[in-house]
Amino acid sequence: MESDVELATRVAKLAGQLVLELRESFGVVEPDDKARRKQLKDDADRAAHDLIVGELAQHRPGDAVLSEEGIDQAQRADADRVWIVDPLDGTAEYGKGLADFAIHIALWERSETDDSGLAVGVVDLPAAGITRTTADLPVELPTLDGDRPVRLVVSRSRPPALAGAGLERFAAQLADAGVTEHGVEVVNVGSAGAKVAELLAGRADAYVHDSGFYEWDVAAPLAVAQHYGLATGHLDGSVVTFNHRPPWVADLVVCLPGLAPFLIG
Repeated sequence: MESDVELATRVAKLAGQLVLELRESFGVVEPDDKARRKQLKDDADRAAHDLIVGELAQHRPGDAVLSEEGIDQAQRADADRVWIVDPLDGTAEYGKGLADFAIHIALWERSETDDSGLAVGVVDLPAAGITRTTADLPVELPTLDGDRPVRLVVSRSRPPALAGAGLERFAAQLADAGVTEHGVEVVNVGSAGAKVAELLAGRADAYVHDSGFYEWDVAAPLAVAQHYGLATGHLDGSVVTFNHRPPWVADLVVCLPGLAPFLIG
């Protein structure tokens, strides 16, 4: 039988291939054709959801599922295992033909410890041909380079306050601490999974989101980030936890460990 992470990886890749094929079948969607773009996004979201939930129901029938496209199950309140799924994270980017969208599948397990409870995380970036999981072999994280700006990756639609009024203050803190005198560069990326992938690829150094989002947006990317050794947490330094009702995450920081003193707590 497949392990949990093997199952999640296989299913995420299947869903990724499905949404790629669906986008290809739609052909060219003109920029001003909002109705057709919405139809593409809705169809892909639903198709990926149905595939993922169907596979989980077949292979892990006793587990609860929290999916962006599904009905919030009452049973997950008492469940010991909950799959947290975003069938298509970064739908705006997907609809525009961009590559920075992802499939997120995470498994939360009830625990008496104070950690996140995330046992499995898979982020599939089908258009980029990249899959990051909590079964990946350990690798050395990218290091901060003092000869360039610190790169802060943010959402295109909802950049954090740090990317605006707080940018000069952050840059000054980095300079005072001897991290870099080249300031901070803001990089816009869609899916939360794609943002974490940018950190792991060395193209960004920190990801900050301060306006709130849902557990399915962040569970799988956070599990992967923790597995790779990135620093994670709420802005106040507390641990990000899951399987709440409502499934809301107020804010999030993921960064290279050297930046944690400036961004977490």
